[in-house]
Amino acid sequence: MRRLEHFPNLVAMFLARAAEKGDAPFLWHKPAGDWVPISWRVVAEHVVSLTAGLKAIGLKPGDRVMLVSENRPEWCISDLAIMAAGCITVPAYTTNTERDHLHIIENSGASVVIVSSAKLARTLLPAAIRSSTVRAVIGIEDIRPGQPGALDFHRWADVIAAHACGPETIAATARREDTACIIYTSGTGGAPRGVMQHHGAILHNVAATSAIISEDFGWDDEVFLSFLPLSHAYEHTAGQHLPIGLGAQIYYAEGIEKLAANISEVRPTIMVVVPRLFEVLRARITKEIEKQGGVAPWLLDRALAIGTKRYHGESSVLDRPVDLLLGATLRPKIAKRFGGRLKAMVSGGAPLTPEVGVFFDSLGLTLMQGYGQTESAPVVSCNRPSVGLQMDTVGPPLADTEVRIAEDGEILVRGELVMHGYWRNPEESARVLQNGWLHTGDIGLIDAKGRIKITDRKKDIIVNDKGDNVAPQRVEGMLTLQPEIAQAMIYGDRRPYMVALIVPDPEWTQQWCAANGDPCNFARLAENSEYRTIIGHAVERVNRDLSVIERVRRYVLAEEPFSIENGQLTPSLKIRRHVLRDVYGERLDALYRS
Repeated sequence: MRRLEHFPNLVAMFLARAAEKGDAPFLWHKPAGDWVPISWRVVAEHVVSLTAGLKAIGLKPGDRVMLVSENRPEWCISDLAIMAAGCITVPAYTTNTERDHLHIIENSGASVVIVSSAKLARTLLPAAIRSSTVRAVIGIEDIRPGQPGALDFHRWADVIAAHACGPETIAATARREDTACIIYTSGTGGAPRGVMQHHGAILHNVAATSAIISEDFGWDDEVFLSFLPLSHAYEHTAGQHLPIGLGAQIYYAEGIEKLAANISEVRPTIMVVVPRLFEVLRARITKEIEKQGGVAPWLLDRALAIGTKRYHGESSVLDRPVDLLLGATLRPKIAKRFGGRLKAMVSGGAPLTPEVGVFFDSLGLTLMQGYGQTESAPVVSCNRPSVGLQMDTVGPPLADTEVRIAEDGEILVRGELVMHGYWRNPEESARVLQNGWLHTGDIGLIDAKGRIKITDRKKDIIVNDKGDNVAPQRVEGMLTLQPEIAQAMIYGDRRPYMVALIVPDPEWTQQWCAANGDPCNFARLAENSEYRTIIGHAVERVNRDLSVIERVRRYVLAEEPFSIENGQLTPSLKIRRHVLRDVYGERLDALYRS
């Protein structure tokens, strides 16, 4: 059993692994149809050279550097170099709008931005130019800035080449309590808040999760396939820094559409995933087995029946012959689809439906569910075979992590993994950090085996099926600014996209009826295609200013306005989401099926 050493900062951990691994492959990408490796030694050389280049541009310790890029080797190199220069990485989603970028730049005070491509620069550069803080842009690819202006433009490769130096020139002086990155996550008020993750918080997560791998599976030559956005705290820690701590190889997937092929090619040992992927794979596997016909569907049915009984502690010796048959036929075929050497898939970022977990466990694949949030770097707990993979729990807390349940049922967390606060937001920091405890906003309990079970959420944040956070109040507020819409509720928890429940504005509706000679019978209006089209145009106007994950794809019209009298508004005029879900839940769910 191997334990991770105690490191003063994330850069020191990387340099230690690079010194050990030398010319062994580290980062893999597929630029022209074939997987190409970059060794630990070369990555280290790029990191120290880029560090020198960032300092030459004028960056000082504590400065913020915004990073906008798809998952690729340059993301990891840039992140490490920023921290090695004593600066703070500010990751941003590639799906952000210009307004999102401007908010993050202005709030973080980023003075330099690193962007991967001309495509991503189209929304980033206008924000950088409008900002009061950015003075330089580094393009990983040629971004063609056009007419020179107030910003200095640099090519990523040129910065590295001009400051080439060896690893011995770098001094990783950051302390565990120093801020490593500011990761922006949506708050209940809508404006993204910058979570200050310090080196020690991420290192705590890396040490604790690597211990689970070592104790439950054995720590070997691990291979990770990275496909969740590195701007997300989950992938940043578990998909980048954990592999570094393990001395593992990281392959960067070509995209979600090629993920199945990449899994077969890469043959990962550990996969960091979100529930949506499992749901897609479950549907695909089931459909393919049903198409095969013959004995295959029967084998699947038996596997699920035996797996369900085992999950509920109802295993029978009578199942053993069929279980042995499954172990010789169906399960090896499923394992081969996932590369044949997969130790575990770890689900996080959003709640996992227990039935999905049982499905994969029945087919012989180990599926572990974790729990956490950006404010905890982000992992708080994780299911593990040695404790029992109870799919309706999220496992016991990580090592050196305290969890307790408050009197109102809220889950509280304490330990080095907890953030030091929100950047430039002392009021919100004081609200969620009290006496050293992080108030998660989640309601839960701890079972007899010490495993956490999430039962509800105090906060209104929607978490989609990919683990992205959506602040409903922000989108709802933008919808109700449209003259056609009086009230709205966004819906989409654990779902692939947002839908909405909309109350049309009565005054606008009366005007529309008068102009169109309609008697204004609302039941009939709800079926009027012209009326619905105009409301749809209003939704589309709002969508233009929303990020991809926030956009409302479909909607239903409410039967009546939300009011205190019908119980759909509180006395302070806030919408009662649980009441509206009870009334309209089936119709909203139907929007994902039709």
